[in-house]
Amino acid sequence: MTPRLRCLLAWVSALCLLPWAAAVIHAMPEFGNHPLPYGDAVNRLGPAERQVTNMVTAVNFDLRGFDTLGEEVMLLAAVVGTTVILRGARGEKTMDRAATCQGRPIAPRSPGVILLCRVLAPMTLLYGLYVVLHAALTPGGGFQGGVIIGSGLLLVWLGERYGTWRRVVRGHALHAAEAGGAALYTLVGMGALLSGGAFLANLLPLGEMGSLLSGGIIPVVNLGVGLAVAGGFGMLFLEFLEETRVAGEDGS
Repeated sequence: MTPRLRCLLAWVSALCLLPWAAAVIHAMPEFGNHPLPYGDAVNRLGPAERQVTNMVTAVNFDLRGFDTLGEEVMLLAAVVGTTVILRGARGEKTMDRAATCQGRPIAPRSPGVILLCRVLAPMTLLYGLYVVLHAALTPGGGFQGGVIIGSGLLLVWLGERYGTWRRVVRGHALHAAEAGGAALYTLVGMGALLSGGAFLANLLPLGEMGSLLSGGIIPVVNLGVGLAVAGGFGMLFLEFLEETRVAGEDGS
C-alpha cells in the first residue's frame, strides 16, 4: 500500500467515525457533573477515614490499594523486560561506563539548551519531590512525582553531558529505588494482613487533616510508589541512552 493510499484510507476512516464521536461527546455529562454515586462516596469516605484532602490518593492507596500494587508490578515487569531486551545486544557490563555502538554519532548541543537544562533540572527535581510529599493534600502523588523526578534526571543529562550524568545517576541505585519502592508497598500491605487486618489496613496514626503526615500509612506507600516510578523511568532513560554511545566518545 502506497503512502498516498494509506493517507486516503485514514481520512475516510476518520470521516466514518466522526458521527459516532460526535454522538458520544454530545451524550457526555456536563463538566463537573457525574451520574454515578462513586464520586460522592469517595468524597464522603476519604476525609473521614484517612484524613486526606486529595481523593485520588485516597482511591489509589485505600479504596483500591491492591489494584495499585498490580500497577507497580506491571511497571516493574515492563522496565525489567525492556532492560533485558536492550542488554541482550550490548551485554551486561554497562552499568558504570558507556557502552560502545558503532555508527551512531551524537549531535552537539547548543549553549542555550545547556543553560536552560541547568536551570530547569534542579527546579524539576525539587518540584517532583514536592508532588510526591504532598500526595495526601493536593493533586499529585508518587506516580506523578516519580515521573517528574525521572524527567529531571533526563534534564541533568542534557545539561551536564553523558559522562557527568553517569557519575551522578548510577544504575544500581536506580534498580534499588525501583525494587525497594515496590517492596515497601508490598511489605506494608502484608504487614496489615499479618496483624489480622485487610491488605493495606491502616496501622499508623491518621494525623491531622492538612498535615504532610496525615493519612496513616498513605505517606509510606506513596513514598514507595514515588521511588519505584522514579527509579523505573530513570532506568529506562539510562538503558536507552546506552544505545546512543559510540566507540571512543569523550562522554558528551
